[in-house]
Amino acid sequence: MHKTKGGFTLVEVLIAVMIISVVIMALLQMNSNTTHIYTKFKDSVVMNQVQSLFISNKKYGFESNNIHLDDLLKEFKVEDELRRELKSKKINISYKILNSFNIDLGDEGMGISKTLEIGKTIIKMDNLTTSIIRFRIR
Repeated sequence: MHKTKGGFTLVEVLIAVMIISVVIMALLQMNSNTTHIYTKFKDSVVMNQVQSLFISNKKYGFESNNIHLDDLLKEFKVEDELRRELKSKKINISYKILNSFNIDLGDEGMGISKTLEIGKTIIKMDNLTTSIIRFRIR
């Protein structure tokens, strides 16, 4: 009687290695996609926060300007370390009038006239950009 050793053939080992490598490649691709989605989502959240701060601040919005992110937070109590970090972030604000309309508000002879201005404010910070449609009555 011949005793045979129980083991795997070379072909079986190669097939197992191929299957494992395909699974690892799929996992790496999923990780890459998740990282990309997370980064985009994080950037979107940051710009939404900047928009909220920008809209709540009456000082900025209807003119083109370059400011630091810290300028939007002057009314808030912020830790010193965070304030230093925000001072390094520059924001470029561009305002463009899209349209304006003259509106007569009074009866005949009263002569009350106002102008409705519709404009677009573009906010750029680092490689992120967002825009806001603004209305103003003068």
